[in-house]
Amino acid sequence: MRMMPVMLVAALAAGVSEARVQADPPDRASGSERRVIATQGRATVRKAPDRAFLVLATETRAPQPGDAQRRNAELMTAVQQRLKAELPADAVRTLSYSIQEEYEFTEGRRVPRGYLVSNTIEVRVDDLSRLGALIDLAVGSGATTVSHIRFDLKEREAAEREALREAVANAWGRAEAAAAGANVEISGVVRIEEHGPAMPLPVMQRTMAMESRAADTPIQPGEIEIEAAVTLTAGIR
Repeated sequence: MRMMPVMLVAALAAGVSEARVQADPPDRASGSERRVIATQGRATVRKAPDRAFLVLATETRAPQPGDAQRRNAELMTAVQQRLKAELPADAVRTLSYSIQEEYEFTEGRRVPRGYLVSNTIEVRVDDLSRLGALIDLAVGSGATTVSHIRFDLKEREAAEREALREAVANAWGRAEAAAAGANVEISGVVRIEEHGPAMPLPVMQRTMAMESRAADTPIQPGEIEIEAAVTLTAGIR
């Protein structure tokens, strides 16, 4: 009776990565099982951001919706004109526009309070040294809300590929270590599976001080982490 290979689990990183020596499904051409080893690899690339996205809004209230709309249009026009004078035309885009009736309940009855108009835009900033000054400029021009600042990389795809290469190298090193521990030899790579896209994440442990005037809003971009994870399956003999 033919004996199946015994699964060997070797923990290579506490609670994170593992290596497995196992039998793959039978090869359709030969009808025989192919022994493989599968390892997980992870990598993190840290980069200083060189791009930011601001989410700004103008909000206005009035008893009548038309009055709230007109006032909001005046504010947002002023904000966009000031920003476009400082930034490329494609650096500003509208995210949302809404008109809502506001009301309150008095003695169980709904009492109208007027209308709220909100116009939200996203602003791309490619010179982080100007970020604080541009926030102040927008607020001074009529922006009533700065709701979000997101840092990113202009060449994010290159950083993602770097993280992916390092993750594969990490998995290959683990495969070699596991094979040596099991007293087998690696015959080649069978497949590599990437686990989700590499996503940039902000890191606050180290921050980069921005050169700005004392009057500007201080901003610290920190670093961005781009992570990659793969599973590498290699044949063994």
